Amino acid sequence: MATGRTADARPLIDAALVRRLVDTQFPQWAGAPLELLDPAGSDHVIYRLGDEVSVRLPRHADAVGQARKEFEWLPRLAPHLPLAVPVPVGVGNPDFGYPWPWAVSRWLDGEAASVEALADSSEAAVELARFLDALQRFVPEEIPDRRARTDLTAQPLVARDRATRAAIAEAADAFDAAAMTELWDAAINAPGWNGPPVWFHGDFHTGNLLTVDGRLSAVIDFGELGIGDPACDLVIAFTLMSTESRAAFRAALGVDDATWLRGRGWALATALNAYTHYAAANPRVAAQTTRQITEALVG
Repeated sequence: MATGRTADARPLIDAALVRRLVDTQFPQWAGAPLELLDPAGSDHVIYRLGDEVSVRLPRHADAVGQARKEFEWLPRLAPHLPLAVPVPVGVGNPDFGYPWPWAVSRWLDGEAASVEALADSSEAAVELARFLDALQRFVPEEIPDRRARTDLTAQPLVARDRATRAAIAEAADAFDAAAMTELWDAAINAPGWNGPPVWFHGDFHTGNLLTVDGRLSAVIDFGELGIGDPACDLVIAFTLMSTESRAAFRAALGVDDATWLRGRGWALATALNAYTHYAAANPRVAAQTTRQITEALVG
């Protein structure tokens, strides 16, 4: 049974802990088989629970708001979106030494989208543009006050300035530091979003897209969902697409020059962060982030 904490205050999560949490709080799935999904990402430990649902437990404190955010917003967003999204079943409570809310959601079949399958598909690129357009157009009956709902307010791109410049220096042996600096300077100095605040996914990259039979089927992981500047969602253009499909995506979404430039900045900053933290130990992350940095520089 896992009830302790690691030295960095992350809870120890294993099947015995998940079994006890599920059996006591969701008895309809008591005894259903548990299957660990690996890799599941850096923010959550995920288990498939039987054939119907999945269980997601935050690994660290920065991810603890996702369960309640998705439970509140995904049922309201889903009818307006052209791709499937997770269907929350419930939010579990802390117990047995595990300190945070955790989520149970309906299982979504599919495989993670891959560059090999979709990079050159203008059809997939346009489909993603339509998803983002629908997300940005969503207007709930009650519009949240972003001043009160800090969980829906993301940091501006410039907030990443110090960390990104440090990462550029650290990665200078692998990439063109002058080109990265030029792009970063241009992105943080580009005109800001001049439209009304709109909804954004906030973590819109290849790993959060599912496919079935080679076609896009679902978008997952809405932990960074928020309202504001949608430029952060343009990261997908640099994680997944080729030059031609990226052009189709941009045209379908109608992205202006300043927003596109900020999107390139988001792609550079997020890729450098992952590259400097994980690439040395994870070849998969190294390949993904190298591509993202390279494509962001291409534009």
